[in-house]
Amino acid sequence: MRLRANGFEVETAANGREALVKLAAAQPQLLITDLRMEEMDGMTLFEEVHARYPALPVIILTAHGTIPDAVEATHKGVFSYLTKPFDSRELLHCIETALTQSGAVNGQEKPQDDSWRKSIICQSSAMEELLEQARRIARSDVSVLIQSESGTGKELLARAIHDASHRAKGPFVPINCAAIPENLLESELFGHRKGAFTGADRNRTGLFETAHGGTLFLDEIGDMPLEFQAKLLRVLQEGEVRPVGATESIPVDVRIISATHADLETAIAAGSFREDLYYRLNVMMLEMPPLRERREDIPLLASHFLDHVRQRNSDCLARSFAPEAMEALMAAPWPGNIRQLLNVVEQTAALSVTPVISASLVERALRGKTGSIMPLAQAHNEFERDYLIRILRMTQGNVTRAAKLAGRNRTEFYKLLNRHKLEAALFRNREKAGKTPG
Repeated sequence: MRLRANGFEVETAANGREALVKLAAAQPQLLITDLRMEEMDGMTLFEEVHARYPALPVIILTAHGTIPDAVEATHKGVFSYLTKPFDSRELLHCIETALTQSGAVNGQEKPQDDSWRKSIICQSSAMEELLEQARRIARSDVSVLIQSESGTGKELLARAIHDASHRAKGPFVPINCAAIPENLLESELFGHRKGAFTGADRNRTGLFETAHGGTLFLDEIGDMPLEFQAKLLRVLQEGEVRPVGATESIPVDVRIISATHADLETAIAAGSFREDLYYRLNVMMLEMPPLRERREDIPLLASHFLDHVRQRNSDCLARSFAPEAMEALMAAPWPGNIRQLLNVVEQTAALSVTPVISASLVERALRGKTGSIMPLAQAHNEFERDYLIRILRMTQGNVTRAAKLAGRNRTEFYKLLNRHKLEAALFRNREKAGKTPG
């Protein structure tokens, strides 16, 4: 009542479990929770929320607060810890501070509208949380590494970060590191002077200088030659570039956003990527979910792409997808992610002789790889079995410990094992077999 009276929209939950369910749909800007609750207490709820939505501020209210409790909670990331009975003015001030610091209200650096993210079509909670992190990161000048599979839209996210930042009026300059021959990469990024090498018949401005005051997007950074990585690291450390053939360096003010589909930590272990450069680029990491993990975005994306096809081609008859066709799109595995979806939409729109794109056209474009959405009962069964296997591995087949971790008594736990035809002894034997005498 107090919050609504002060103009806030409030969504309530009776307990922590219900809160976790509602969070994905409500997508709030702030969470306020009691500390002592049945089944799941406030700190456990906070830890669950913080793992899923690290940018969401959390305020904990309790009638049993102590200074050590408050210190421990804030060290873990709780925004504030208020003791009941709380003063309503103190709570409102705490809320306003949390929302301001997160950029949700009255934040001087928050974009005035959502135009910064206009190119990213989504409605899934995974993407909304990612965009919220991106918006907050945009307010600083820290280097960002975007890691995800090919075709997920890494450049669109990089441009959105640029557009949400104070550098939005400056240039956004993308370069695909995998597309530039190694012998030309230095000239492309740093520029060169006339006569620096054969064919250099004039001065050339490098992309670092071109991006001065803005953002330089280094796509597929994992494919950058190892020999060149040291030169890039020096530029990032010193904030200046020296064109090929020049005798003096040029200061540059550039924010770096890089992206890769590769696992750079594996590349570091293999000796193909510099560890010091990795930490310079990876001040903040954003991971874009693949399309198969954001299926609720597929109808929006497919319709958006179809509209673009129609705008470019006035002869296009297609106006929408048949329900069965959309179901096929929703169930497909999408190894090529959004880029593959765009290709399928363009193919089906070009071949359709009716306003409604049929399921057969979609299946043809997918080359039979339509997949299927797993029934809920099967999904639950597979999750439960995988959970039991993980917990038996953790406890090396110790049923007493496993049952305790699972929150079940031994009898119930044995029933679960029998249902999935799992034998705890196999996990004990495997652990022993894996040991070698020393």
